[in-house]
Amino acid sequence: MDDTPDIASIAALLADPARATIAWTLIDGTRRPAGELAFAANISAQSASAHLAKLVDGGLLAADAQGRHRYFRIASREAAHLIEGLASFSMAARPKQPPTPALVRAMPPQFLQARTCYDHLAGEIAVQLLQMMLDEEWLAGAGQDYELTPAGRSQLAALGVPVEPAPGSRRPFARCCVDLTQRRPHLSGALGAALLAMYVREGWVLPAPRSRVVSITPKGHAAFARLLAPTSAGTGRRSYG
Repeated sequence: MDDTPDIASIAALLADPARATIAWTLIDGTRRPAGELAFAANISAQSASAHLAKLVDGGLLAADAQGRHRYFRIASREAAHLIEGLASFSMAARPKQPPTPALVRAMPPQFLQARTCYDHLAGEIAVQLLQMMLDEEWLAGAGQDYELTPAGRSQLAALGVPVEPAPGSRRPFARCCVDLTQRRPHLSGALGAALLAMYVREGWVLPAPRSRVVSITPKGHAAFARLLAPTSAGTGRRSYG
């Protein structure tokens, strides 16, 4: 039995510019009819129907029936992470090009502010939180991976966030992940996942069904404001009361 992942088939689905445009149009978690997606990709309705069928058959999109109409959406979080990851990689490979204003303007404000990226938080708030951790010296490092400092260990423990890698885990503990819409890094790895779990557990954010957008609750707004409030540089001391 061949256990080799069928990367080529998935790559082929997004190798067509029209299908890639359709997938990207849906990256914000919305559901859209075929006609709207045809317009976005600048193709005929007949051509859009063929492309949509391939994307659905390939597991990247799902179709929901509503009366006589069908609405298309990203099929799963895994599919959304794949599409956004490819887009992020393509933009990181062209670092001299600024973010496309039209791309950002087309995104709902909630998607830009806070969403999941695989199992960690992404968006404007996630970028700000990572920058705070670096400014306050909770994390140290200038490359792809960060190390937890004594100050960071103390502060994260106070928040109830696990500060030790799981025994035997090969997953990076704290890693830089370039945010697609912000073009600056947010935190991924085991620590990024643990932080998102804490945000959900404490009621700071509320995940949305069938979408990667998360809503920041009033409690969350207050908590994030305390975390992001300026302190003496490098002290790492904050109050969570």
